[in-house]
Amino acid sequence: MNLATMHIPFRLRTGIALVGVLGLAGLGAAGAQEASLQPPISRQVLPRIEVPAGQEDPTQSTITLPEAEFTPSPLNIGTVSHHVHIFPAVGNDEAMAAATADNGPLLYHTGGSVMGPTVTIYPIFWIPAKLQTGTATAFPANYEAVEVDMLYDYIGHGLGSIATQYYQVSGSTVSFVQNKGGLSANYYVDTAPYPASGCSDTVTPGNCLTDANIRAEVQKIVTFAKASGGLGQIFMVFTAPGEGSCMDSTNKSCSYTAYCAYHSHYMNGTTPIVYSNEPYGNTKYCELPGTPSPNGDPTADAAASSASHELTEAITDPLGNAWFTARGNEIGDLCAYKYAPVTWDGGIATQMWNGRYYLLQTEFSNHTGQCLNAGP
Repeated sequence: MNLATMHIPFRLRTGIALVGVLGLAGLGAAGAQEASLQPPISRQVLPRIEVPAGQEDPTQSTITLPEAEFTPSPLNIGTVSHHVHIFPAVGNDEAMAAATADNGPLLYHTGGSVMGPTVTIYPIFWIPAKLQTGTATAFPANYEAVEVDMLYDYIGHGLGSIATQYYQVSGSTVSFVQNKGGLSANYYVDTAPYPASGCSDTVTPGNCLTDANIRAEVQKIVTFAKASGGLGQIFMVFTAPGEGSCMDSTNKSCSYTAYCAYHSHYMNGTTPIVYSNEPYGNTKYCELPGTPSPNGDPTADAAASSASHELTEAITDPLGNAWFTARGNEIGDLCAYKYAPVTWDGGIATQMWNGRYYLLQTEFSNHTGQCLNAGP
């Protein structure tokens, strides 16, 4: 029997606690802990709150980007003032070709920033009872747990260690990625209805969120959690089965046809807010045929790999001005959907962290010029 299919995270297995929080005892203080010392994580169900007035569409970036970051790669979509970097859908032939043909290396661009020294991860599950069309929706039983566990386990382990060879230079100071931090003390479940579709995703007709909607949801959590933002925090928004997204109302770049996830940032005043959009892990569009599922839920495993891709890229290039190749591709792009070697859990997982198994794509190491499962 594959025990990984019975995915019961040790932090959440106690069931219902007090005040609408599920899991073990809630923690009073927000913030990250070192991976080896991380406490239980509380499941915080948001009350019905509105997006803060004036923050319906948070300020777009005013950070100057190297020209090379925006123009060469089809994995960069949007405008110079605000763009996102996508993890391509398997059917996005142009983007997949651009990623797989790139052999690196990653280049540091003067003045660029990495995340750290510690990184606090804020998972956000935006899961209303119904989609915009009125169709009922819900995550599969293991989906939420697999994503939270993977993000909980990621910091401090081998896949994240690949990023420790990358750095930023500020004046005479060189600061390397540390692979330290962890989840915030709470992860967030928002059952508020989705706004009326402001775009048209052909895979999810009638059910579509724009990037502006994703940014507004992130800002709602930033405000509710009293988070500081900046390059020590990332907010990752997971959306429901049947819900799509597009960059904007032009519908030129949408989930499942163009991308399976993306990362970007916006400015909250003078503070950058790093975030990712994590659509539901539809394996028809976001996984290669025949890919195994160590957790007995292919959609959850596909979403976990997409999330690890975005987290690693955000850590090494949060503002789009630090680490990417001459073609504009980032650390995860060169290894998209590449899993080998798959040696854990009888040959169906690439990682075993804290007794749990994951099938996560590799990441690019400048040190070896290869896609690796651990580094540097």
